[in-house]
Amino acid sequence: MTRRVGLDVGGTNVKVVVLEDDQVVDRTTEPTASEKGPDAVLERLAALARDAGPAASVGFAFPGLVDAEGRGILFPNLAGDWAGRPIREPLSRALDLPVGLVNDGHAFALAEARVGAAGGADDVICVVCGTGVGGGLVLGGRLHRGVDDRAGEIGHHTVVLDGPLCNCGNRGCLELLAGAKAIARAAGHATFDEALAAARAGDAAAVATFRRAGELIGVAVANLTIFVTPQRVVIGGGVAEAGDLLLVPLVDEIHRRAANVAPLEHIEILRATLGPDAGAIGAALFAAD
Repeated sequence: MTRRVGLDVGGTNVKVVVLEDDQVVDRTTEPTASEKGPDAVLERLAALARDAGPAASVGFAFPGLVDAEGRGILFPNLAGDWAGRPIREPLSRALDLPVGLVNDGHAFALAEARVGAAGGADDVICVVCGTGVGGGLVLGGRLHRGVDDRAGEIGHHTVVLDGPLCNCGNRGCLELLAGAKAIARAAGHATFDEALAAARAGDAAAVATFRRAGELIGVAVANLTIFVTPQRVVIGGGVAEAGDLLLVPLVDEIHRRAANVAPLEHIEILRATLGPDAGAIGAALFAAD
């Protein structure tokens, strides 16, 4: 029985899972302590991995970009200067194990494609909608990472020409218009949860906001679906908890834009099934690979 550990590193919490033959046998959530800086975070991650017990491999999913040498490039949700900081080497040294580092959107995609909603499918598009919008592609049963691991940034698809300026330098990026903060702001509420409660109560402005967010996500997914023609499309993340308020217009938009080109009758559009464990599961699977 092969034992693997995966950690999903967020700005607030770290989710830890232990897999035995791809089944979750233990899970925990602990504070990241990001405010203490990168060195403290790396020490904490190593300690959490050790506390999970012996393992053949350990994987870490990070909310940002890591270069081929295992150094940080951009972690916007973690405090401190991560640019150029070694990450793989100190973690591997502390654990006396080879470790895998993967983007959290890629980890979500790998987990849902292999053991989640799309389990058994070779070609899968995965979209995770939260504060930002991310995801990944699994093609031929393998995670498609692209040059410098940059593939899968669906949140930076242009969905509104000359729309608002994004931190990436582009305008009209999907996550600026369909992420949790954008939905709350457009609905006139302080938080996503407040906007969702209002929509469920029938508030017209909130309902329209979720419909518009679903349509915009649908535009991006339709474009990808036409190009990739996957077997399955998986939608997850906190924003997807809005259910039909978001997903019905999302699916309708995919059909409106792609049905005459992509074989949608053979493509399943599914909700993610792994919930908050997905990133940590994907990290564990990635390290094992």
